[in-house]
Amino acid sequence: MKYLQIFLIALVALEHVYFMILEMFYWTKPKGLKTFGLTKESAENSKVLAANQGLYNGFLAAGLIWSILEIDQTYSLAIFFLSCVIIAGIYGAYSTRKVSLIYVQTLPALLALFAIHL
Repeated sequence: MKYLQIFLIALVALEHVYFMILEMFYWTKPKGLKTFGLTKESAENSKVLAANQGLYNGFLAAGLIWSILEIDQTYSLAIFFLSCVIIAGIYGAYSTRKVSLIYVQTLPALLALFAIHL
């Protein structure tokens, strides 16, 4: 079971590394424009905010990686950072009206959190 827990936590961490890269480095590039459904103009106008958002996703990834390296019986770091991801995913889906964020961001974190509590 421990390997499943670590795998799921790592999956969520890798997702957030990917989100960070998209938001910090590809926001105004074709990949970022397509992923986020932006026009070139709106991407240029919001690229500083996107880079900041990407940085936060990097912090979430770093926290999850840290939780894997410091794994203990309580999984307290993993629980905290997975909870942050879940809340961010719910708020992101609500604020952007993109339900797909629930599936892409929230659901993997919920699965990892569920695996921890088994």
